[in-house]
Amino acid sequence: MSENTESKERLARPLIRLAKLVGIGTSYVGMSHDYHEIDDDVLIEILSALGIEARNDDRQKEAIHRILKERHSRLVAPTVLHTVGEEDRLLVNTGIMEIPSASIILENGESYEGTIGVGPGDGSPAFDLDGNFVSTASLIIPADVPVGYHTLHVKVGNRSQDATLISAPSQVPLIDPMKDGSLWGWMAQLYSIRSSGSWGVGDYEDLKTILVDAKRKTGADFVLVNPLHAAEPVSPLTPSPYLPVSRRLVNFTYIRPESVPEYATLPTDAKNEVDGLHSDVEPLNGDAQVIDRDAMWRSKMHALWIIFKAGRTAERQAAFDQFKTDFGSDLEAYATWCLCYDKWGAPSAQGDNWEQALGRDSQQIADLKRQFPDTLDFYRWLEWVASDQLAAAQQAAKDAGMEIGIMSDMAVGVHPLGADVWWNPERFAKGATVGAPPDMFNQQGQNWSQPPLSPLDLEATGYQTYRNMVHGMFARAGAVRIDHILGLFRLWWIPENHSATDGAYVHYDSNIMLGILAIEASRANGVVVGEDLGVMPDYVADSLSGHGILGCAVEWFEQRDGVFRTPSQWRPYALASVNTHDLPPAAGYLEYEHVKIRERLGLLTGPAEEFQASAKAEQNAMIAMLVDQGYLDADFAEHREEHEADIIDALYRALKGSPCKLLAASITDAVGEKRAQNQPGTNNEYPNWRIPLADDKGNVVPLETLFDTPGAQRFAQIFNN
Repeated sequence: MSENTESKERLARPLIRLAKLVGIGTSYVGMSHDYHEIDDDVLIEILSALGIEARNDDRQKEAIHRILKERHSRLVAPTVLHTVGEEDRLLVNTGIMEIPSASIILENGESYEGTIGVGPGDGSPAFDLDGNFVSTASLIIPADVPVGYHTLHVKVGNRSQDATLISAPSQVPLIDPMKDGSLWGWMAQLYSIRSSGSWGVGDYEDLKTILVDAKRKTGADFVLVNPLHAAEPVSPLTPSPYLPVSRRLVNFTYIRPESVPEYATLPTDAKNEVDGLHSDVEPLNGDAQVIDRDAMWRSKMHALWIIFKAGRTAERQAAFDQFKTDFGSDLEAYATWCLCYDKWGAPSAQGDNWEQALGRDSQQIADLKRQFPDTLDFYRWLEWVASDQLAAAQQAAKDAGMEIGIMSDMAVGVHPLGADVWWNPERFAKGATVGAPPDMFNQQGQNWSQPPLSPLDLEATGYQTYRNMVHGMFARAGAVRIDHILGLFRLWWIPENHSATDGAYVHYDSNIMLGILAIEASRANGVVVGEDLGVMPDYVADSLSGHGILGCAVEWFEQRDGVFRTPSQWRPYALASVNTHDLPPAAGYLEYEHVKIRERLGLLTGPAEEFQASAKAEQNAMIAMLVDQGYLDADFAEHREEHEADIIDALYRALKGSPCKLLAASITDAVGEKRAQNQPGTNNEYPNWRIPLADDKGNVVPLETLFDTPGAQRFAQIFNN
């Protein structure tokens, strides 16, 4: 179409009106400014995923009437947002001439003593609700309502209703060291970095060492790590950290058995058995080809069972019991799911599989828990130990002098067969997954196979799911990076049995979720970074900036029409890096590894020669910018193969030349690794998330010497000068 807008005729159709009423975008503009209107069948199936039947005009009109009736029947929306320091007006549905009143119970249980005023409504026409006309008035929420998750009690006539009042700061405040300067740190894939004490995969004890060494040997103030969300309890383990079974809890496969306090008091024979299990997998630490999580976990799980069965002191047991109380149903959900997986096998989409046939309240589930109480408690204990070791790593970082410490990565969603979806299916849309429409980097689009959170359930429950998740992450980190932060505004939903090209954007209440981030970050004196790469509407960028959320500036993406922007022109509120985990390391990118992978795996939609030519043109433009800005000697640019390390250093000097508040160096770049950690659009065609850290000659780089390597020291010198 010639105009990026929908016609009046299309907008008048019941299907389009219904979709827009519940936040489904019926058209969108892609990365290349190409305009698309969503097909009817896609809209109907996405509505179905939200629990709305819309297969024909009559059903669509019925749904519109029902939704409008429900919205006008309630006094107030179930979740409302207040900005601390500002007076907010909240609409209330009232009868003609009725005046609302309200009170607030603060999250600490105390009553708010201020005055909640009443004002006029929004001037919209009265709504005919079964013969009774509904108008609107407004409640005036005072500026001094404190930060927190409160309960708003609204009364109109003889009707009353409670709503969750989320009272949030207007933005995430910068921590003191970032107000007049910047901080720098490292990006690391934890599983890939092994020490002599590892069990074949990097773990929480290794993370502690990474953090402390990064500060003491290089002066870094944070380490951004891959998502550490919860995974499966038994092999085979899903390699991708971006496809967890729960985002509320952490991954217990990263536990270091010898760091569990009870290991030190094991009887000699039991300790010898644990040590023997470690010896069995220790050779994995020297494998430079592939990470073998399954071999690691089979031995480590056996070792952890031995430690668990040894028991705990009364003090330690009390701490464990408190952990179980604090995490309540979230822990019970995960531990129960793990027990079922352990005893009945992996969940599947087959109708007779336990996950499909049995819900959390099934008698068979209760019987299984009674039959195996020790195994159930073992999974609770694993989560306690993992949480404790992760928290200890963050504390060690702060003790070493890091300003931030751990920057945790929040995945977009969870596994469709995971614990979160099984225990609370009502929280998720059924019959759709999330992904991304086609763009220049992924020409076939992406399907991440994760069911989206239902925006309807979030609103109805006071965003409790999101609140708990964010709170849990800030409890063990100084910063949170949110993968695909556009998902707080809109997510690309793909109906079942459709390709990634056949989806639609579903919109969320970003202001509420950004408000939750502001609450949790301010309480933890933390930092929030949003991965805002790809198609990013202007309103999203403005909102993130207004809320104090840092974006991402990736050097290879900072270009327009084939010309790279000078780093001095980058936005200050960003985490700047040369690359991402979805690109090869700098050495690999300069050698066109991204072209070779896509050609080899058949991921190109056009001729390989064209993609190769565009990659060369991109590299030429990047190097031209580095030379023009004085970051790279012109002679080095003319002899690239001999000066690859100099070019990589120049890429990092350019980062240092930006005004960005956070700067990140990739550990893979520091050691000369060339292999990509992940190739989007693939599963087992490429060993995604299974590449060990190795140098330019293919030799494993052990943690003990990582930050002493010439590359790490060069990067440190660049950033510290």
